[in-house]
Amino acid sequence: MVDSERVQNPWIASSSDQVASISQAELNAQAPLLLESPSLQPPPSPPQSSDANKLGIGERAFSAAGAAFISAIIVNPLDVAKTRLQAQAAGVAYSHRLSNMTSRMACFGPNMMFADLRCSPSCSRAGIHGTISLCPPECFRYKGTFDVLYKVVQQEGFSRLWRGTNAGLALAIPTVGIYLPCYDLFRNWLEEFTARSAPMTTPYVPLVAGSLSRSLACATCYPIELARTRMQAFQETQVGKKPPGVFQTLVGVVSHVKGSNSPPQNTWQGYRVLWTGMGAQLARDVPFSAICWSILEPTRRKLLSLVGGDDANALGVLGANFSAGFVAGTLAAGATCPLDVAKTRRQIERDPVRQLRMTTRQTLMEVWRDGGMKGLFTGLGPRIGRAGPSVGIVVSFYEVVKFALHSQR
Repeated sequence: MVDSERVQNPWIASSSDQVASISQAELNAQAPLLLESPSLQPPPSPPQSSDANKLGIGERAFSAAGAAFISAIIVNPLDVAKTRLQAQAAGVAYSHRLSNMTSRMACFGPNMMFADLRCSPSCSRAGIHGTISLCPPECFRYKGTFDVLYKVVQQEGFSRLWRGTNAGLALAIPTVGIYLPCYDLFRNWLEEFTARSAPMTTPYVPLVAGSLSRSLACATCYPIELARTRMQAFQETQVGKKPPGVFQTLVGVVSHVKGSNSPPQNTWQGYRVLWTGMGAQLARDVPFSAICWSILEPTRRKLLSLVGGDDANALGVLGANFSAGFVAGTLAAGATCPLDVAKTRRQIERDPVRQLRMTTRQTLMEVWRDGGMKGLFTGLGPRIGRAGPSVGIVVSFYEVVKFALHSQR
């Protein structure tokens, strides 16, 4: 009967078909508008890892080691300047290597009559003390970053600006080889986890990943960091003798502590001293990494989007990463300078009892009592001048090598 009605009234069928076709056309036209409505959008899918994120741990470590090698060589003079300024503020005295009679006798022998101990041949402030031409203490006191660089070259030689570079390389390559690959792995895993479970916490992933990876790298390689700081802070007082290297410096630290303790404590206390000051190191490096990566990641993504995003070439990747790393490293270094001062003081402490008993809080209180706010930010200039380019070089080189390895694939 229904079929007969449709046959008898063909206008009804044609009308209903037209209504259906119009409704379908309107829905198709309005579909994009509906999807643009925030309340009707589908939930965001978790970020998919790109092919670049599939690089192995060996390739990541290779990229990081190359970045650390270049950075350690370029910025080492500024590291020496920063350490010397902080050590001087802590009471380390700098003078001519032949300023005492024992050193002069060892150098010139018992028949020594005259000696020119000026800081440089052109120094006009030197006075005659008996048969010795000697500079006043002011000639050996550092007044700033460029003054440190100038006086180190004049008094100790150009190569002294790279004092501790071997320790820096021995430290930077394994440290960064652990740090950056672990950061990548932690960040990728945490981003996938937070996207599924807690999307609101995703912006904090770089902070957590940077803190975890830096703590792991710092605890693993800390004794080499201790040796580097001591090698940069102290002058070699014996003329003609090669300055001690990393191994000799660490042996000297251990033997000095063992010689001052009772026999039952010798073994434990002697090797424990190699990690004294690690609390100050972590107190500096963990906030540094948290601040640095929290600034670097959004800045890098914004810059990469301006140069082509995923289609950016190697030059665009280099520029975006270096710029973001430079800004992030500079700001993080300035914010954590007081903790860097505390770290240096703890590492150059020569009293074995104080070495084992000092805490970071006590050290900061001593710095505040001795120098106030200026003391807490001693060496700020060379620290910022070192950290900005260093972070920029490490991050950009690391990402460019990853980009090149990915392109080869």
